[in-house]
Amino acid sequence: MTTNPRVVQVPYTGGEKEILHASLHRHRDAVLWKLDGLDDEQVRRVMTPSGTSLLGLVKHLASVEYSWFCSTFGREVEPLWFDPFAGEDMSAGPGETTARIVEFYGRARAAADRTISELSLDDLGTSWSGTTVSLRWVLIHMIEETARHAGHMDIVRELIDGGTGDHRPG
Repeated sequence: MTTNPRVVQVPYTGGEKEILHASLHRHRDAVLWKLDGLDDEQVRRVMTPSGTSLLGLVKHLASVEYSWFCSTFGREVEPLWFDPFAGEDMSAGPGETTARIVEFYGRARAAADRTISELSLDDLGTSWSGTTVSLRWVLIHMIEETARHAGHMDIVRELIDGGTGDHRPG
């Protein structure tokens, strides 16, 4: 499987929103890179007692991007075919293809990017728990969430085929 993540130029001297958004893109792309070159069985392979798989983590990250960036700010979210509150976002079911989940992640990213582009860092929304949060807080939280799961994916990928790192060499 080839996911073709794009190379993000880091804005070392950019504005706060630009830097935060670029950091999120960088970690998102690392997530997709972890799938690159693996077949369907490998991306679905459960590698921990808790049931962690590469594809399950991508599905989870897609659902939380929709939740934090879209639902929180009253934006449209596509209908989900699973219940994230029941933990169904952490695994890929037999009828869920790799392409479907990767495309779902792409749509979630695009929807989140629209929210980020259209709002200011100080704009407020209401999270799933009822907490008022700023876009700035959500961006930082999602950088943390994505980086955390990309780290999990580092370990899972290494266990599958020895692949390590956060980007393609070269």
